[in-house]
Amino acid sequence: MDTSVLPIIILLPLILGTTLVSWLKKFSRGVTALGAIGVSLTSFILLLTQAKPVLNGSALVQHWQWLPQVGIDFSFRLDALGLIFALLITGIGTLIYIYAYYYLNPKNSLSKLYALLMLFMAAMLGISLSNNLIILLVFWELTSISSFLLVGYWSNYDAAQRGARMALTITGMGGLAMLGGFILIGQITGTYQIDQISGMAQTIQSSPLFTPALLLILLGAFTKSAQFPFHFWLPNAMAAPTPVSAYLHSATMVKAGIFLLARLLPIFVGSALYHNLVTTIGLFTLCMAAFFAIFKEDLKGLLAYSTISHLGLIVCLLGIGSPLAVAAAIFHIINHATFKAALFMIAGIIDHETGTRDLRKLSGIWQLLPFTATLTMITAASMAGVPLTNGFLSKEMFFTELLANLSGGAVILAAIIATLAGLFAVAYSTRLVHGVFFDGDIGKKVPNKNAHEPPIGMRAPAILLATLCILVGLLPALLVENIVNAGTRASTQLPQFEGVHLAIWHGFNLPLLMSAIALVGGVIFYFALAKNDRIREIDLDPILGQFQGKLLFERFLKNLLRLSRKIKAKTETGSLQNYLLWIVIFSIVMVTTPLLNQGLTTGTRELTYAPLIAIVLWLLLFSACWMMLWFHHERIKAVLISGAIGLVVTMVFVTLSAPDLALTQITVDVVTTVLLLMSLSLLPQLTPYESSRTRRWRDAIIAISAGLGIGWIVWLMLTRDHNSISWFFVQQSLPLGGGSNIVNVILVDFRGFDTFGEITVLGIAAIGALCLMDGMRIHGTSITQGLTYRFNPSPLMFRMAASWILPIALVVSLYIFLRGHNYPGGGFIAGLITAMALIIQYMALGQDQAEHMLKAKSGRLYEIWIGLGLLIAGLTGVAAWFWGRPFLTSAHIYVDTAIFGKMHLASAAAFDLGVYATVVGATMLLISVLGDSRHSSMSGPLPKE
Repeated sequence: MDTSVLPIIILLPLILGTTLVSWLKKFSRGVTALGAIGVSLTSFILLLTQAKPVLNGSALVQHWQWLPQVGIDFSFRLDALGLIFALLITGIGTLIYIYAYYYLNPKNSLSKLYALLMLFMAAMLGISLSNNLIILLVFWELTSISSFLLVGYWSNYDAAQRGARMALTITGMGGLAMLGGFILIGQITGTYQIDQISGMAQTIQSSPLFTPALLLILLGAFTKSAQFPFHFWLPNAMAAPTPVSAYLHSATMVKAGIFLLARLLPIFVGSALYHNLVTTIGLFTLCMAAFFAIFKEDLKGLLAYSTISHLGLIVCLLGIGSPLAVAAAIFHIINHATFKAALFMIAGIIDHETGTRDLRKLSGIWQLLPFTATLTMITAASMAGVPLTNGFLSKEMFFTELLANLSGGAVILAAIIATLAGLFAVAYSTRLVHGVFFDGDIGKKVPNKNAHEPPIGMRAPAILLATLCILVGLLPALLVENIVNAGTRASTQLPQFEGVHLAIWHGFNLPLLMSAIALVGGVIFYFALAKNDRIREIDLDPILGQFQGKLLFERFLKNLLRLSRKIKAKTETGSLQNYLLWIVIFSIVMVTTPLLNQGLTTGTRELTYAPLIAIVLWLLLFSACWMMLWFHHERIKAVLISGAIGLVVTMVFVTLSAPDLALTQITVDVVTTVLLLMSLSLLPQLTPYESSRTRRWRDAIIAISAGLGIGWIVWLMLTRDHNSISWFFVQQSLPLGGGSNIVNVILVDFRGFDTFGEITVLGIAAIGALCLMDGMRIHGTSITQGLTYRFNPSPLMFRMAASWILPIALVVSLYIFLRGHNYPGGGFIAGLITAMALIIQYMALGQDQAEHMLKAKSGRLYEIWIGLGLLIAGLTGVAAWFWGRPFLTSAHIYVDTAIFGKMHLASAAAFDLGVYATVVGATMLLISVLGDSRHSSMSGPLPKE
């Protein structure tokens, strides 16, 4: 078995699919559709190539170390359960792509829909194949984001935007809860690997953390799979295009929660809380949603509530948790995907041809759409559980397992609720067929009187799915029995499970009687309601009143928004001094609270006398800080004094034999001073004085308290003996990192992931500044009354000197960069030196001429540098996986060359190159934005300070 196929299956739609359909749109809609279908079909075929060994009990595992210290690795696993879901995702996805080509109006972007569907498919495949809880969560949240974009596909449709926001909010909150549950499971087991966790049920359930972990995970599953009381988001997502609804309801979004319960079933089975809670919620959702579906006037709304009902049925079976119940759940997952995808496609056909999906206008269109009506009858019969369809078989299994696993009064109550739910399902299925195709005159109220059957390509996916509904209903043992049993063994982790035998007839028994009552009672119930159009006179909204989920959700958001506005009005005063006040107070409280019960006396460590140089530097630092305090209202002086303080700190680092820190400090100090001076042109030259003497004393007390507190904490640490880990870096820097400069090795190897995060934040900050400054002129104006400093050409002597500085600085940068792994230097310092040289060019030549010389108009070049730097750094980390090493693990070798002799090469140099490019790009982008004279003039009042 080829395990490398697992990431390919996910990456095909995630990278190839999304980019391919975006590129193919320049040719034609047909070519775009063929590209999307080809990518999806390829993933489907790749899965089929692995089906035989997987269904026989084997599992494909692919594992790359990422953050092994915290248990987060790129780990994928394909077993029978994952295979079933992945085949549904890719198989029905392929049919959706075919259907969408015919459904979507040429005026709408087909490539946009395909790209979003590809992203959605990749996210669902990631969930199905993930073998690590945290990686699964990443894909889980990607489904929330991609479904948000899909539901809100029509951006000018207000209902679509509301539905998208509601879906994202509910499922996003569930995802956060689930993250907490996963972390607790990781704390209990010491791992996030799903295959390892599945065998630790006893350890997990005996832990006091199990109950909160279970409840948090169930919150995530229930919100995703629209279980009561979180069901209301799903019907409100019906504003999405019908292909999206068909995909979301059948094989993807709502099945994610179902999959999670099935995947983690081994650690939940045996817990009374799990069985009672999940079975009850599932059973209630099953009956409640089926009843509501009967009275929905929107065709897609009816199908949405039917989806919620069938999801409740599957959740109830997984709550029961017995092997036969799990087999019934997996069987119904397959059956529901087939008939529900077909029904949504049929709803789209009806809407597409008649111009409406309102059941009050749809009646008697049998003669207009006879073939579509036939498909509807077949798939609706499967949804209702009519004999000789696949839905009947899984419904019978549901009734059987419900009666077999409950006892006493619970089994009677459950049997009544389940029978009622079946009756309601028959009623809404009957309404779907009778109310649309037979009830009333031929198309009397239909907007389009000339409705006709759509092209065969639009009907073909529904035809295939309807055919499967019949074939599986007639030949279940031949077509799906082996798949269902293999999926059950994978879910329950019971390889000794003998399997379930799927057959049409099991004799006369109580489940058959329940089915008969539901079938006959449902038909009678519907026609009783339909008599004299009474079904259309019943409106559940006034009955439910203010307890509707949608209204409760909207009220919650409204109150939350009102509260946030009150808090904002109290805290967001526009005063930087007030913000700093609260930040400092909060910091003091957070630091002080845990130290109150600690011994805050001087430690026993032997102290040493301060050398003369330390006293001199301390006096210089004290003097500079006092000058800052004295002149802080004059902004120019304050910035220059802060630069002087930075120079003193640099001297401290030199004295303490920390040349790397000294180089970094002085370069950062120079660049930030320039940036601050440029930023001052946005502000008046003087900072407003405090409003009162009381405020001055208050600020002084808080500042002194914070300063003394930090000083005292430092003193406590310096006077105590502690176990340092510096010995590890000293000993392992050269053998493991390949460098003798311990600081640089730590940055690019031992803590390379931290550095990667830091340069990412740096790039984001620069891009954020670009967005914030858009449309603003930063130079001095009559409004700002600030500096008139501009990047105008400087005197000739300065320009001539600058022309020599740039090449020399670039050579120095290269020297600093190349020596950084063994001597003081590195990519960060080299990047800042290059940035300083370029800043000098800006000052000497003026911004326009300097950017023209660098071909960096509007900062576009610097944005590319940022992206290129992050890409190089990221690819350097990924490269380690190909050698089976953790992310960003560096390698080093010695190479003998004829010219330079023996050379030491380290892969960390490539990572450092990414750091260099990002630092140069981010710094120069900030400079470019702040000095850009091409922005329009800033209008309106300045923000308060």
